[in-house]
Amino acid sequence: MPPLVTRFAPSPTGYLHLGHAFSALDGWTRARAVGGRFLLRIEDIDQTRCRPEFEAALLEDLSWLGLDWDGEVRRQSDHFADYQAALDKLQTLGVIYPCFCSRKDIAAATSAPQGPDGPVYPGTCRHLDPALIAEKQAAGLPFVLRLDVAKARVLSGNLAFTDEHAGRISAQPEVLGDVVLARRDTPCSYHLCVTLDDALQGVTLVTRAEDLLPSTHVHRLLQALLALPVPAYAHHRLLADAAGQRLAKRAGAPSLRSMRDSGTSAAEVRTMIGYADPIFRA
Repeated sequence: MPPLVTRFAPSPTGYLHLGHAFSALDGWTRARAVGGRFLLRIEDIDQTRCRPEFEAALLEDLSWLGLDWDGEVRRQSDHFADYQAALDKLQTLGVIYPCFCSRKDIAAATSAPQGPDGPVYPGTCRHLDPALIAEKQAAGLPFVLRLDVAKARVLSGNLAFTDEHAGRISAQPEVLGDVVLARRDTPCSYHLCVTLDDALQGVTLVTRAEDLLPSTHVHRLLQALLALPVPAYAHHRLLADAAGQRLAKRAGAPSLRSMRDSGTSAAEVRTMIGYADPIFRA
């Protein structure tokens, strides 16, 4: 068996909260328990929302929690060339296409089915005439690049992946539709970057929250298209507040920083999320 390699991959768009701590501790504990490697990746492709002060804060918060990581931190913003090479390969395979629809267009489309994250793109631009595409691009209209899931499925055939909690799962990437792989202001997307990064970093077990399980169906398809290794997965439960609402930055979840400032210790944080483990350093 290859050595266990896990990772924690936060986006520096705000301060870490208990949900982040739970996810980081999950991956770190698994790796350290068997002498494996735990990696830290900063997912900062969204340069409009990611800020250096949040990155500095998350590094400090993780160290305060008692976590360490192996090797250098990988910052996605340093590797746009890697993602472009992957896009070029997908372009050669003929499985990406430009889409000129706005989010508002998609939300208003009566043909848009509902997916786990809201309306699924209904494929409006999937079969645009090449001449019309060239005309729109020449006019400078904004567009994104989408994955043509139907075409990609023909190339890849039936796919599956293994989740520690759900077992063997047949990949159904249609659940998220033709996802965006690149935007004009961001030359790559979460789906492409995370799939490629996990392969390039040699991650063997992807530990992340269960709300990302639908995304894994798309990632499995990208792995097949790009001839990437397939890791195992462990999608853990989501932490919720006293009202049952999922902890999230956008919902104003208390940050680790504010808890620390109020006198809560790292040991108390670890205990409240179920990781009062003797392998932690003092």
